[in-house]
Amino acid sequence: MIVVKVTYSVHDDYIHTNKQMIESFLKDFRKLDGTQFLYTILQSGESNTFVHISQYKNREIQDQLLKVPSFLHFQEQRDKNLATEPKIEFMNFIGSSKNQF
Repeated sequence: MIVVKVTYSVHDDYIHTNKQMIESFLKDFRKLDGTQFLYTILQSGESNTFVHISQYKNREIQDQLLKVPSFLHFQEQRDKNLATEPKIEFMNFIGSSKNQF
């Protein structure tokens, strides 16, 4: 399993747009085989900081998601409105209360 955590902050005036862009790519992600991945986005309170946690069964599904046009568009727009650079962490999966894959 591949687990990636991405944390970033956007400018305050971009928070609402960022949420809209997230919902757009999530709509497209929901059309894919959800048994192969889990993609979760969190916002730190009411702040401008977002955390994306992605869990992929394998490299193939990760590559497929990273090429979804709405996700690429989200990344492009987000990068133009960053308050802090994204921090990317590769995590080691230990366990869960629910079997993922």
